[in-house]
Amino acid sequence: MSQPSPYRSDLLAGKRILVTGGGTGLGKEMSLGFAAHGAHVFICGRREQVLDAACAEIRDRTGGGADYRVVNVRDPDSVDSMIEDIWSSGPLTGLVNNAAANFIAPTESLSPRGYEAIRSTVMDGSFFATLSCGKRWIANGLPGVVLSNLVTWVWTGSAYVAPSAMAKAAIQAMTMSLAVEWGPKGIRLNAIAPGPFPTENAWEKLNPIPGTSVGATQPDQVPLRRYGEMDELRNLTLLLMSDACRYINGATIAIDGGHHLAAPSTFADLSKLTATDWNEAREALRASDEKEKQGRSI
Repeated sequence: MSQPSPYRSDLLAGKRILVTGGGTGLGKEMSLGFAAHGAHVFICGRREQVLDAACAEIRDRTGGGADYRVVNVRDPDSVDSMIEDIWSSGPLTGLVNNAAANFIAPTESLSPRGYEAIRSTVMDGSFFATLSCGKRWIANGLPGVVLSNLVTWVWTGSAYVAPSAMAKAAIQAMTMSLAVEWGPKGIRLNAIAPGPFPTENAWEKLNPIPGTSVGATQPDQVPLRRYGEMDELRNLTLLLMSDACRYINGATIAIDGGHHLAAPSTFADLSKLTATDWNEAREALRASDEKEKQGRSI
C-alpha cells in the first residue's frame, strides 16, 4: 500500500470478512486493505499454495489476521461447508464476492464448457456464497454486509466477453433484489464496478497478444488518462464494508475514472482482429490457463 490511508487503522476492528478469489489480483488487494484496518480476513480459492502465500503476505504487510480455505465456488456444498467451518470460530460480518473467470473470444466460438466456466464461477459462486452467509445471518438475527465486484459492462454490455457481462449483470440484479428483501433484516448488499486496474492474471486473459489492447484496457481511453490505483480501490471497499455508510444499500458504484461514460470502454474494437489473430490469442489463453491450473488442489 503506497498511499497513507484516510481511515483510522481500527476502522474494521472486530470484523470478519471472507473474500472469494482473494489469493490474487483485486481480491488480494482488497484483503490487504481490510486486514490493515483491523479485520480478520478469510480468503478462498482452488490453489492452496497461492492462498497460503497470499495469507503470509497479508500478515507480513499489515500485521493483521488472515486465514484461507480451499474451495470450489461453483459447488454449493463445498461453499456451504467452508462457510460452516469459518462460522465455527465466529460468524462472518462481511462477504466480498470477488471470484471470477473471463477471457476474450468471439462469442460464436465459445463452447458450452467455456461459457459454463465463466457463468458458474461468477454468477453461481456469488449466489452460493451470498446465500450461505445470508441464511446464517438471518437465522441468528445478525447484520451482515455483502459486496460484489462487478464491472461497468453491467450497464453497457461488452462484445467479446458476453458470458462475463451476462453473469456480472445477474449479480447486479441479485444485489438490488436482496438489498430490498434482506434490508429489513439488517443485511446490506452493494457492488463496485472497477474500470481498468491491471493485475497479472486478468490481463493475460483480456490482453493476451499485441492488438488486443483496446478501449477496455487502454489508460488513454479513460477520461483521467490513467489506470486505477489499488489504494483507490481499497479506500472505496473499506468504506462500503465499514459501519460508516450503513445507509448505502443496493448500489453499484463505478470506480473507473469516468471510463464507462466515454466510448470505448468495452472490447468492441476487437472486431478488427483477423482469424489468425484470434488463433494466436487462443494459444496465449490456453497457456495462461495451464499456468493457472498448476497448484489447484480442488
